[in-house]
Amino acid sequence: GYGDDAERFAYFCRAVLTMLPAVGFKPDIIHCNDWHTGLMGVFLKEDFRHDDFYKDMKLVYTIHNLKYQGIYPPSIMRDIIGLPQELFDKGNLECDGCVNYMKSGLVYADRVTTVSPTYAQEITYPYFGEGLDGYIRANRGKVSGILNGLDVDAYNPETDPYIKKQYSVDTARADKRENKDALRAELGLRIKRGVPLIAMVTRLVEDKGLDLVMRIMDELVDDEVQLVLVGTGDAGYEDAFRELAYRHPNKVSANIMFNEALAHKVYAASDMFLMPSRYEPCGLSQLIALRYGSIPIVRETGGLKDTVQPFDKYSKQGNGLTFPNFNAHELLFTTKRALGYYEDDSLWDQLVRNAMTSDYSWNQSADAYISLYESVLQL
Repeated sequence: GYGDDAERFAYFCRAVLTMLPAVGFKPDIIHCNDWHTGLMGVFLKEDFRHDDFYKDMKLVYTIHNLKYQGIYPPSIMRDIIGLPQELFDKGNLECDGCVNYMKSGLVYADRVTTVSPTYAQEITYPYFGEGLDGYIRANRGKVSGILNGLDVDAYNPETDPYIKKQYSVDTARADKRENKDALRAELGLRIKRGVPLIAMVTRLVEDKGLDLVMRIMDELVDDEVQLVLVGTGDAGYEDAFRELAYRHPNKVSANIMFNEALAHKVYAASDMFLMPSRYEPCGLSQLIALRYGSIPIVRETGGLKDTVQPFDKYSKQGNGLTFPNFNAHELLFTTKRALGYYEDDSLWDQLVRNAMTSDYSWNQSADAYISLYESVLQL
């Protein structure tokens, strides 16, 4: 967010490489993340590789969100990067006439990962590709997706110090109700048995699908439900939720803030968790919601599609509810279907059990990264 970000991160990448022999550490693989480290591979392979110390090093590059690319004028090739203009002219660092740090990271990486398998496929299409989809399609052989894991110690309802009543999958029904009543009292919502609590903990930005929520929120709160929001972001969304809470003080609580303790309380208290993202490279909120038995209602995109399986009331399989299209009424109908399930105690208990026993810890993700690293060393 600074005016000299181009210089900051170019310097950072060069400093990391320069530091290695000075501290006596020679990595087999350097794993870079997002546009900020996009020049690491450029410097490694175009400048440092002449030194025997660096010649066998491999580079893995992870995209967390392709939207943020680090785009700067071509003059920085000379002024900041200090490498030959021909690298820009060949397209190694260039995209649409500018130096693009993200593009550079992709070009010079031995392997590229995203933070979910579905997002790895989505970014090959123009809608998700942010102008780089052509390059990604041409190099899809080196692109794969590995889900982010969840810190299951930091987010554990059995030990969470922030919540009123700690609970397990076996005690969730009664103990979540106690957490819900405590949160309602704290936020000034009406305490009434049998009324479901729907939550959102999110950045208030367009990417999170808030336009869909805006279109249905009046119709949604007409039902016997309560809505709790925690987050900050664009002023238009902040004001809209404040106004909704003003009109429905017993049903809606808009907490325009980032508050870690309150977020934990909301996960523990809520029955359902809305996440209708326009796109979502991985998403952690739905993983936290699953862990706390708050049933995710998500759009089928990116990591949301990979982690939330639609619940089938006949087979009793699945851990949440999903809808495919970016459409407000699909979100509304899916939420109403969840409210219908909520009225059936045995059905809802099974859905909560499925959610809380879903395993999205780092164990599986770590194994996938180890396999990736082993394959990179064979290149």
